[in-house]
Amino acid sequence: MKTNRKKIMLIFGTRPEATKMCPVIQELKRHAEWFDTKVILTGQHREQLHQALAHFDIKPDADLNLMKENQSLAYITSAAIAGLDELIAQERPDLILIHGDTQTAVCGGMAAFFHKIPVGHIEAGLRSHNKYSPWPEEINRKIVDVVSDLMFAPTSLSKDNLLRDGYEEHHIYVTGQTAVDAALLTYDAQYDFHEDGLKPILNQQGRIITVTAHRKENVGVPMQNMFRAIRRIADEHPDVAVVYPVHLSPTVRETAYSMLSDHDRIHLLDPIDYPDMINLLARSYLILSDSGGLQEEAPVFNKPLILMRDTTERPEAVAANAVYLTGTEESAIHAVATRLLTDQALYAAMSNAINPFGDGLASQRIVHIIARHFGFVSELPAQFGVK
Repeated sequence: MKTNRKKIMLIFGTRPEATKMCPVIQELKRHAEWFDTKVILTGQHREQLHQALAHFDIKPDADLNLMKENQSLAYITSAAIAGLDELIAQERPDLILIHGDTQTAVCGGMAAFFHKIPVGHIEAGLRSHNKYSPWPEEINRKIVDVVSDLMFAPTSLSKDNLLRDGYEEHHIYVTGQTAVDAALLTYDAQYDFHEDGLKPILNQQGRIITVTAHRKENVGVPMQNMFRAIRRIADEHPDVAVVYPVHLSPTVRETAYSMLSDHDRIHLLDPIDYPDMINLLARSYLILSDSGGLQEEAPVFNKPLILMRDTTERPEAVAANAVYLTGTEESAIHAVATRLLTDQALYAAMSNAINPFGDGLASQRIVHIIARHFGFVSELPAQFGVK
């Protein structure tokens, strides 16, 4: 087997990317005899991103530090491609790894393509089949797949999406979701929360509903509907406390605080760090969200999730009965939440769903596949969920 080290550059810029990439970085660093690992940040997000890196003890090699107030997608895209182009020219990596469907992922993939450097896409093949929901992520991930050479699909369904799009099977590997790896590494039964505002809430008797809501396509009437439903749920169930770490988006914050802040059992917090969020999910009774990543994380802890969106690129969770897709109408969200709070059989069925997204070994599979790609090992690992 070969022993000359290969330079692997990982490019990301948001907290969700960081949390899902960090287990892969750790695994690459365990094989320093094979890989020289370079971590590059665009700074699409800032404070939350560095909190996630600190949790996994990862230090970046470069940071473009692009984030500015009210940044547009066009600004992020142009600035990131220009900055990454220069870094890639300097470093000349053997492989560039990007994750998911952010502007950073698109820019990393395009910059790599301009330099004719192979691309590995972690979380390849997700599809909602609606280019405006989620927006701009649905088109972003398709662009990233086009420039990718190694496609790490989290599930068999993701692989099927890629095959339907015309990609060749020998480029596609079913690995599971690295989000599951990260969540399992982060959960602690004796966890001491960093956010002081969480401690008195979690020490109270009763059921915790964790809420997140931030999607661009939900801003406006859909988000107002969601918040009206959440308020009704809190009104009708005195044993319920709602915990909502509110996104930093000024529009989201204005809507949330105007509609929810005066309720004594709805607790609006500033964004919490990743370890707090994972351990809050584990201690919640129910989760209401429009998030992509929480659809993968909630099943790790057997917590039913009501997905307040019209579409999902992760239908595996709906099919597994771990996630209930309600749309954004107040009546639908309220009805499903009420059933889960009052119908023990329905709650048990959802909380006992098998996690379709992973077993905690996705990062090991990805690094093994990369090692095989470069000739360091001869065999491929067994794929996740593939018999």
